[in-house]
Amino acid sequence: MKVSKAQAAEHRAGIVDAAARLYREKGLEGVGVAEITRDAGLTHGGLYRHFESKDALAREACLRAFEWTITPLDGLEQDAHASSMEKLQAMVDSYLSTSHRDHPGEGCPAAALATDAARAGPEMSEVFAQGVERNIQRFMRVLEGGPAQKRAQTIALLSSMVGALALARATAAGNPALSEEILRTLREQLVAGARAAG
Repeated sequence: MKVSKAQAAEHRAGIVDAAARLYREKGLEGVGVAEITRDAGLTHGGLYRHFESKDALAREACLRAFEWTITPLDGLEQDAHASSMEKLQAMVDSYLSTSHRDHPGEGCPAAALATDAARAGPEMSEVFAQGVERNIQRFMRVLEGGPAQKRAQTIALLSSMVGALALARATAAGNPALSEEILRTLREQLVAGARAAG
C-alpha cells in the first residue's frame, strides 16, 4: 500500500525519534534496526526506504537527541527576573538529578553517547561536535561575563556535568549511595565554584 508524502515524513520522524531514544538508552551498538522500527510501529524493511544506511540513521538520530531540553532552564531563559545564578542552579540541579540519571533515553546525549561517538568514526564525531556546540551556545546564555569567559566557564561546567552523570549512571546499580553522592557533590561544587568565580 502506497503511503502519502505526509505519512512517509511521519514514519521517518518516528524512526528518528525512536532511534534517538533507544541509542541513548542502549548505545549505538546496543540496538538493532528491527528494534528501532518496531518501536516506531513500522516494519524492519521500511527503514531503508528512509535512510541509506544504519549509520545515516544514527547520525540523524544523534542530531535529534541533541534537541533535548533541561525543563527548568527553558522557563527561566525567558524570565527576566531570574538571576544568572538562579538559572545556573536550576540547570545544574536538573542535569545532575536522579531522574536524569535514571532516564538516559530522555536526556543529554553527551553523557549517554560520548564514548560511542568517539568510536563511530569522523562523520559521527562531526555530528556529535555540532550537538555539543549547540549545548555550549545554549548554556552560555545562562552565564554572565564576556564571551570568552562565558565560553570557558560553560565548557568547564558542561564537561563536569557530563562526566558526573556518566559516573553516577555507571555506579547506580552497584553502589547507589556513591551514585547519589557524585550527583549531590557536583551539584554543590559547580554552583559554589561559579559563585566564587563570579
